[in-house]
Amino acid sequence: MTNNNIPKLLFMLILSLPSFFALPDLPSLPHFFPNISSIPHSNITAAWDSFQKLAGCHSGDKKPGLAKLKQYFQNFGYLNKSDITDDFDNALESALKTYQLNFNLNSTGELDDFTLKQILQPRCGVADIVNGTTTMNSGKPQANSPAPSPGKSHVTTKIHLGVVAHYSFFPGSPRWASKNNELTYAFLPQNQLDNSVKAVFATAFDRWSEVTPLTFIETPSFNKADIKIGFFSRDHGDGEPFDGILGTLGHAFSPPSGHLHLDGDENWVINGEILRSAAEDAVDLESVVVHEIGHLLGLGHSSVENAIMFPSISSGIRRVELAGDDIEGIQALYGSGPDYNGSPNPTLQERDTNKGMVDRPFLMRWLGLGFAVVLFVL
Repeated sequence: MTNNNIPKLLFMLILSLPSFFALPDLPSLPHFFPNISSIPHSNITAAWDSFQKLAGCHSGDKKPGLAKLKQYFQNFGYLNKSDITDDFDNALESALKTYQLNFNLNSTGELDDFTLKQILQPRCGVADIVNGTTTMNSGKPQANSPAPSPGKSHVTTKIHLGVVAHYSFFPGSPRWASKNNELTYAFLPQNQLDNSVKAVFATAFDRWSEVTPLTFIETPSFNKADIKIGFFSRDHGDGEPFDGILGTLGHAFSPPSGHLHLDGDENWVINGEILRSAAEDAVDLESVVVHEIGHLLGLGHSSVENAIMFPSISSGIRRVELAGDDIEGIQALYGSGPDYNGSPNPTLQERDTNKGMVDRPFLMRWLGLGFAVVLFVL
C-alpha cells in the first residue's frame, strides 16, 4: 500500500461508519415567542395531516398513505420491521388495537374518528413499546372500571394500595446512581438560548426536584454536563429524526445517557400563555420539557391522560404540573425529597391550561369565598 492511498482509505472508512457514529447536522436556531399572539399566522401542513384521508380504513383495505401510517406505528414500537405497504393487513390491525388500548380508546382495530384524532396529536418521539415491552395499558392486566365514555375503552390498571397506577420505566428500570443526587445540565451553545428560555428549563427541573432528592444545576460546560440539551431539525444523527411542524416534538434518552433533543422547527411559546388563536402550531415549551425530563430520569410513558408522562399533547395545551401517577413513578425510582409533604409546591402549582380555561385553584378559592359570604348573609 502506498502512502498516497492512505487518505483515500481513511475517507472511505469514515463514509462506511454506521449512522449512529455520524455527526449530527448543524444545530437548529429554534423559534421562540414570548406569547401565542406573537406567532405569525400561516397555513401550515403538520407532519401527520395526511393521515386524515385514511379515516374509516379497516382490515382488508388498500389505500395510499397506509404505508406512512405503518411507519408511524413502527417508530413508536407497535410494528416490527416488515414490508411497509399500503395494505391494511393483520399486523397493522393488531398494532392499531394495541395503540387504542394504550390511549384509552375502543380497541376496534379500525381507524375510527376517535383514534385518528389521537394519532394526529403532536407527541413525544420516545416509543411507547420498547423491545416488545410496555407498561402502558396494553401491558397491564384488566381490572374493573366504570363504563367508558364514547370512543373510550375500559382502562387497564395496576392497583397499588388502592390507587390506580400507570407509570412505567424503561426496560431494566435504569436510573441515575444514588450517590449522584446533584445532576448538572447544559445547553448546546450553537442554539444561542437567552435567559428567558433557560428559565423555562429551570422551572421544569424544579418540578421534578420538588418531589425527589434530586437537584439540577446549570453548568457552562456542555461536554461535561450530565444532561445535554439541544434543539435540532430533521435528521440530527441519533437515528430519530424530527419531522417539521408538530408531529414529533422532542425525545430524551434513559439514564445515564442524559441527552434531551427538541425540534427546532416548532413554534415554542415560552411564557406559558397558550390560548385559542389562529396559531394552531403553537407548542408550550415547558409542557414538553417537563415530559422529556421524566424520560431523562427513567420514566416511560403513562396511559393516564392528565399525567405529564402521557405521550401526546395538543397544540394550544399547557400541562406542566406533575400528576399523582408521575409522582408515584418517580418516587419508586428515587424516593421522595426531604421537604416533600405529599402536595405540590404552591409556587409551582398550576392548572393545566386548555384553551384558556380558568386556573382551578384560583377558581375554587373564589367559589369557597363566595359560599362563605352567602352563609354569613343568611
